Amino acid sequence: MEWMILPFKRYADFEGRSRRMEFWMFQLLNALVAAVLAGPFFVALIGASLANVDDPAATEAAVAELFAGGMGLSAIGVGLYGLYVLAALIPSIAVTVRRLHDRDMSGWWYLGLTLASLIPLIGFVCSIALFVLMVLPGTSGSNRFGADPKDPYAEDVFA
Repeated sequence: MEWMILPFKRYADFEGRSRRMEFWMFQLLNALVAAVLAGPFFVALIGASLANVDDPAATEAAVAELFAGGMGLSAIGVGLYGLYVLAALIPSIAVTVRRLHDRDMSGWWYLGLTLASLIPLIGFVCSIALFVLMVLPGTSGSNRFGADPKDPYAEDVFA
């Protein structure tokens, strides 16, 4: 649990390095929050649209009722999820930048890959490239962004 909330503790800290564990546990937390808060709404939405497959008017009425407040608890969950997304936006960017720092890459790569991902065919390749960069291990030992987060005292042992 500590790894999941560490990016919130380092809210807007774009300096230093972050381990893969910190990045991926934060992504797991984001997925769990999405599943708990917004998941029931989308399940109800899909259920409403599949219940009346033969009658398009009934499907439209069911979806309209869903959005009009027929599923109030689910709609509140979607609203809470929206607030969570806003709260987690800056820590998400910061932990990704620190993860790139662990690979000895500038955080500007994240901006470049994000902007390039908006281009239709190139975007798919850029998204895969960013995923691969997040999966690869960081550089061992110190780099220009700081000490190794896995073993920050290793270089001081023989100094």
